[in-house]
Amino acid sequence: MSKIIIIGLPRTGTTSISVCLLEAGYKVAHTAFTKETFYLADAISDAPCFSDFKQLDKLFPQSKFIYLEREITSWLLSMQRLLTKMSPHLDAKNGHFSPVLKRAFMETFDTDCAQLLSEAHLTACYYAHQQQITTYFKNRNNLLSINLSDKDSFQQLCHFLSLPCQPGQTFPHLNKGAQVASWKSYKHSNKISSHSAGKDHRQFFDYV
Repeated sequence: MSKIIIIGLPRTGTTSISVCLLEAGYKVAHTAFTKETFYLADAISDAPCFSDFKQLDKLFPQSKFIYLEREITSWLLSMQRLLTKMSPHLDAKNGHFSPVLKRAFMETFDTDCAQLLSEAHLTACYYAHQQQITTYFKNRNNLLSINLSDKDSFQQLCHFLSLPCQPGQTFPHLNKGAQVASWKSYKHSNKISSHSAGKDHRQFFDYV
């Protein structure tokens, strides 16, 4: 069972590419915290994809992976705003976010770090994540790396996924500035819930 798995970090355009894939006819989950969500969706983005790409590669052979880049200065400002809002809910004991989401952020950003919001810490996290992906996918042909701000990025995606493409077509620009809820407000019949329940209820994968 192959998937399209978006492994860019938060605030790199995961919502924009997810909406694009919805419009292309795929069933899409923006974040996935249960096995069933992964089984139901054709494409999955954001947490825990950015932290779990190695495990997901083994669970879903022949999948295609898309890494999203972003200019580091603008990403830092956006990520600092996001973490300021999220950090109280990422607490291991008292935070109300999904344990899968908490783990993904902890593994990628060390959310217990006293310097979590500092430019130095987040820059190091960004490049460490990028290096892990570069190393893991070296000499493979199932990874596309794009920056959604580049004028030819939409065409690159269409070529990678064998989708039809109109000349000059670009990605929608969602979650601008401090906005973080565009996915929830976007209505589409192909959206898959992050907490979908199946025969294993709302369990997540046991990677061990």
